[in-house]
Amino acid sequence: MVGGVHNVRVIPLARAAAVLVAASLLLTGCGGGNVPKKATASPSADDQTEVPVPAGVHLTDFGTDLKFGQTATVAYEPNEQRNTVLQLTVNSAVKGSIADLSAYTLEERTKESTPYYIQVTVKNIGEGDVGQTPVPLFLVDSSNTLISASSFTNSFTKCPSLPLPTTFAPQATLTTCLVYLAPDHGTMTGVSFRAVQENAPILWTGPLTVPTPPAKTKKKKS
Repeated sequence: MVGGVHNVRVIPLARAAAVLVAASLLLTGCGGGNVPKKATASPSADDQTEVPVPAGVHLTDFGTDLKFGQTATVAYEPNEQRNTVLQLTVNSAVKGSIADLSAYTLEERTKESTPYYIQVTVKNIGEGDVGQTPVPLFLVDSSNTLISASSFTNSFTKCPSLPLPTTFAPQATLTTCLVYLAPDHGTMTGVSFRAVQENAPILWTGPLTVPTPPAKTKKKKS
Protein backbone atom coordinates (compact mmCIF):
# COMPACT_ATOMS: atom_id res chain seq x y z
CA MET A 1 0.00 0.00 0.00
CA VAL A 2 1.39 3.39 -0.91
CA GLY A 3 1.07 5.94 1.86
CA GLY A 4 0.80 9.71 1.87
CA VAL A 5 2.46 11.89 -0.71
CA HIS A 6 4.47 14.90 0.37
CA ASN A 7 5.48 17.75 -1.89
CA VAL A 8 8.61 19.62 -0.86
CA ARG A 9 9.42 22.67 -2.93
CA VAL A 10 12.99 23.78 -3.47
CA ILE A 11 12.92 27.34 -4.79
CA PRO A 12 16.22 28.59 -6.21
CA LEU A 13 17.18 32.21 -5.98
CA ALA A 14 16.92 32.43 -9.76
CA ARG A 15 13.25 31.35 -9.57
CA ALA A 16 13.97 27.78 -10.63
CA ALA A 17 12.36 24.99 -8.63
CA ALA A 18 13.04 21.40 -7.66
CA VAL A 19 10.27 19.21 -6.34
CA LEU A 20 10.59 16.22 -4.09
CA VAL A 21 7.75 13.75 -3.95
CA ALA A 22 8.11 11.00 -1.38
CA ALA A 23 5.66 8.17 -0.87
CA SER A 24 5.97 5.67 1.97
CA LEU A 25 5.83 2.08 0.81
CA LEU A 26 4.20 -0.19 3.35
CA LEU A 27 5.05 -3.86 2.97
CA THR A 28 2.57 -6.33 4.40
CA GLY A 29 2.63 -10.08 4.79
CA CYS A 30 0.00 -12.76 5.14
CA GLY A 31 0.08 -15.53 7.73
CA GLY A 32 -0.41 -19.07 6.54
CA GLY A 33 -2.04 -22.10 8.11
CA ASN A 34 -0.51 -25.50 8.82
CA VAL A 35 -1.51 -26.94 5.45
CA PRO A 36 1.35 -26.50 2.99
CA LYS A 37 0.47 -24.86 -0.29
CA LYS A 38 1.93 -25.74 -3.62
CA ALA A 39 4.23 -23.09 -5.00
CA THR A 40 2.82 -21.44 -8.08
CA ALA A 41 4.97 -19.72 -10.65
CA SER A 42 4.32 -16.01 -11.01
CA PRO A 43 3.23 -14.95 -14.48
CA SER A 44 6.06 -13.36 -16.43
CA ALA A 45 6.13 -9.63 -17.07
CA ASP A 46 5.39 -10.35 -20.74
CA ASP A 47 2.06 -11.90 -19.74
CA GLN A 48 1.03 -9.03 -17.48
CA THR A 49 1.13 -6.05 -19.79
CA GLU A 50 -1.07 -4.68 -22.54
CA VAL A 51 1.80 -2.56 -23.87
CA PRO A 52 2.87 -3.83 -27.32
CA VAL A 53 6.20 -5.63 -26.96
CA PRO A 54 8.30 -5.92 -30.15
CA ALA A 55 8.95 -9.41 -31.49
CA GLY A 56 11.98 -11.02 -29.93
CA VAL A 57 11.97 -8.65 -26.93
CA HIS A 58 11.32 -10.05 -23.46
CA LEU A 59 10.56 -7.93 -20.43
CA THR A 60 12.60 -8.24 -17.26
CA ASP A 61 10.75 -10.26 -14.64
CA PHE A 62 9.22 -8.44 -11.68
CA GLY A 63 11.35 -8.72 -8.56
CA THR A 64 14.63 -8.98 -10.46
CA ASP A 65 17.72 -7.75 -8.61
CA LEU A 66 20.29 -6.01 -10.78
CA LYS A 67 23.69 -4.42 -10.26
CA PHE A 68 24.67 -0.97 -11.47
CA GLY A 69 25.49 -1.17 -15.16
CA GLN A 70 22.91 -3.88 -15.87
CA THR A 71 19.85 -3.16 -18.02
CA ALA A 72 16.17 -3.89 -17.42
CA THR A 73 13.61 -4.02 -20.21
CA VAL A 74 10.25 -2.73 -19.00
CA ALA A 75 6.80 -1.82 -20.26
CA TYR A 76 6.22 1.89 -19.65
CA GLU A 77 2.73 3.44 -19.76
CA PRO A 78 2.84 6.99 -18.33
CA ASN A 79 -0.80 7.57 -19.31
CA GLU A 80 -3.66 5.98 -21.21
CA GLN A 81 -2.68 7.67 -24.45
CA ARG A 82 0.98 6.68 -24.62
CA ASN A 83 3.10 3.64 -23.91
CA THR A 84 6.28 1.93 -25.08
CA VAL A 85 9.04 -0.45 -24.00
CA LEU A 86 12.13 1.04 -22.37
CA GLN A 87 15.58 -0.25 -21.58
CA LEU A 88 16.65 1.27 -18.25
CA THR A 89 20.23 1.17 -16.97
CA VAL A 90 21.33 2.57 -13.62
CA ASN A 91 25.00 3.36 -14.16
CA SER A 92 26.25 4.82 -10.89
CA ALA A 93 25.31 6.63 -7.67
CA VAL A 94 26.98 9.50 -5.83
CA LYS A 95 26.10 10.78 -2.36
CA GLY A 96 25.87 14.56 -2.28
CA SER A 97 25.59 17.19 0.42
CA ILE A 98 22.70 19.53 1.11
CA ALA A 99 25.32 22.28 0.81
CA ASP A 100 25.32 21.51 -2.93
CA LEU A 101 21.94 23.28 -3.01
CA SER A 102 23.19 26.43 -1.31
CA ALA A 103 22.11 28.53 -4.30
CA TYR A 104 18.51 27.57 -3.58
CA THR A 105 16.11 28.74 -0.91
CA LEU A 106 15.16 25.52 0.89
CA GLU A 107 12.24 24.75 3.15
CA GLU A 108 13.27 23.66 6.65
CA ARG A 109 12.29 20.06 6.04
CA THR A 110 14.28 19.93 2.83
CA LYS A 111 17.39 21.12 4.68
CA GLU A 112 17.28 17.79 6.55
CA SER A 113 17.54 15.81 3.30
CA THR A 114 20.50 13.98 1.80
CA PRO A 115 20.89 14.35 -1.98
CA TYR A 116 21.85 11.43 -4.21
CA TYR A 117 22.92 11.78 -7.83
CA ILE A 118 22.07 8.80 -10.04
CA GLN A 119 23.46 8.42 -13.57
CA VAL A 120 21.01 6.54 -15.80
CA THR A 121 20.57 5.61 -19.46
CA VAL A 122 17.15 5.27 -21.08
CA LYS A 123 16.50 3.77 -24.52
CA ASN A 124 13.12 3.49 -26.23
CA ILE A 125 12.93 0.09 -27.94
CA GLY A 126 9.15 0.02 -28.21
CA GLU A 127 6.66 1.51 -30.65
CA GLY A 128 5.45 4.64 -28.83
CA ASP A 129 6.69 8.17 -28.19
CA VAL A 130 6.90 9.04 -24.48
CA GLY A 131 8.55 12.45 -24.72
CA GLN A 132 8.17 14.91 -21.82
CA THR A 133 7.41 12.19 -19.28
CA PRO A 134 9.46 11.38 -16.16
CA VAL A 135 12.16 8.72 -16.17
CA PRO A 136 10.30 5.97 -14.24
CA LEU A 137 12.91 5.29 -11.57
CA PHE A 138 12.70 5.84 -7.81
CA LEU A 139 15.29 5.99 -5.06
CA VAL A 140 14.66 3.58 -2.18
CA ASP A 141 15.91 4.46 1.29
CA SER A 142 16.46 2.40 4.43
CA SER A 143 12.89 3.05 5.63
CA ASN A 144 11.45 1.59 2.40
CA THR A 145 10.41 5.01 1.15
CA LEU A 146 10.08 5.52 -2.60
CA ILE A 147 11.47 8.91 -3.58
CA SER A 148 10.87 10.46 -6.99
CA ALA A 149 13.49 12.52 -8.78
CA SER A 150 13.53 16.26 -8.20
CA SER A 151 13.05 18.56 -11.18
CA PHE A 152 14.82 21.82 -11.94
CA THR A 153 13.96 24.70 -14.24
CA ASN A 154 17.59 25.74 -14.44
CA SER A 155 20.89 23.87 -14.70
CA PHE A 156 22.12 22.12 -11.57
CA THR A 157 25.81 21.63 -12.23
CA LYS A 158 26.38 18.85 -9.69
CA CYS A 159 23.90 16.64 -11.51
CA PRO A 160 22.62 18.13 -14.81
CA SER A 161 19.13 16.63 -14.82
CA LEU A 162 17.56 16.28 -18.25
CA PRO A 163 13.97 15.00 -18.54
CA LEU A 164 12.90 12.92 -21.50
CA PRO A 165 12.91 15.40 -24.41
CA THR A 166 9.83 16.69 -26.20
CA THR A 167 10.13 13.79 -28.63
CA PHE A 168 11.36 10.44 -27.35
CA ALA A 169 10.43 8.17 -30.23
CA PRO A 170 11.50 4.57 -30.97
CA GLN A 171 15.30 4.07 -30.80
CA ALA A 172 15.83 7.38 -28.97
CA THR A 173 18.45 7.24 -26.19
CA LEU A 174 19.14 9.57 -23.27
CA THR A 175 21.85 9.47 -20.62
CA THR A 176 21.11 11.80 -17.74
CA CYS A 177 21.64 12.41 -14.04
CA LEU A 178 18.71 12.26 -11.63
CA VAL A 179 18.65 14.12 -8.30
CA TYR A 180 16.89 12.48 -5.35
CA LEU A 181 16.46 14.10 -1.93
CA ALA A 182 16.16 11.48 0.81
CA PRO A 183 14.24 13.06 3.73
CA ASP A 184 15.51 13.03 7.31
CA HIS A 185 19.11 12.37 6.23
CA GLY A 186 17.94 9.12 4.69
CA THR A 187 20.32 6.40 3.49
CA MET A 188 19.98 5.10 -0.06
CA THR A 189 19.55 1.33 -0.42
CA GLY A 190 18.81 1.07 -4.15
CA VAL A 191 17.03 2.39 -7.22
CA SER A 192 13.80 0.78 -8.38
CA PHE A 193 11.33 0.49 -11.22
CA ARG A 194 7.81 -0.52 -10.20
CA ALA A 195 5.10 -0.45 -12.85
CA VAL A 196 2.22 -1.14 -10.43
CA GLN A 197 2.13 -1.81 -6.71
CA GLU A 198 0.88 -5.38 -7.10
CA ASN A 199 4.16 -6.41 -8.74
CA ALA A 200 7.51 -6.65 -7.00
CA PRO A 201 9.95 -3.92 -8.06
CA ILE A 202 13.02 -4.34 -10.20
CA LEU A 203 15.86 -3.16 -7.96
CA TRP A 204 19.37 -1.92 -8.78
CA THR A 205 22.11 -1.85 -6.14
CA GLY A 206 25.79 -1.08 -6.32
CA PRO A 207 28.67 0.90 -4.87
CA LEU A 208 27.91 4.40 -3.65
CA THR A 209 30.54 7.03 -4.34
CA VAL A 210 31.09 9.44 -1.45
CA PRO A 211 33.26 12.39 -2.51
CA THR A 212 36.13 13.21 -0.17
CA PRO A 213 35.75 16.70 1.29
CA PRO A 214 38.57 19.05 0.32
CA ALA A 215 41.41 19.21 2.81
CA LYS A 216 41.52 22.32 4.93
CA THR A 217 44.61 24.44 4.35
CA LYS A 218 46.52 25.46 7.41
CA LYS A 219 47.18 29.11 7.87
CA LYS A 220 50.84 30.00 8.03
CA LYS A 221 51.99 31.71 11.21
CA SER A 222 53.18 35.23 10.62
